[in-house]
Amino acid sequence: MLNINKNYIVDENQVPIAVQIPIDEFEAMESTIENFGLSKLMDESINDESFEKTAAIEYYNTLKKNVED
Repeated sequence: MLNINKNYIVDENQVPIAVQIPIDEFEAMESTIENFGLSKLMDESINDESFEKTAAIEYYNTLKKNVED
């Protein structure tokens, strides 16, 4: 399990309203979620059209580039 160092941001009544985490931990969380989503998509599309390995890698990189832009 991921160890997440959290800093809670509170309002004037000491009610938590946000959480601050280090960027490297956020990026690790983001990567984990992305990999989980890709795994679920692969499981769901097991009977769909398949790609050759190089075509699949190119398609995945295109998706990833679109998300980053």
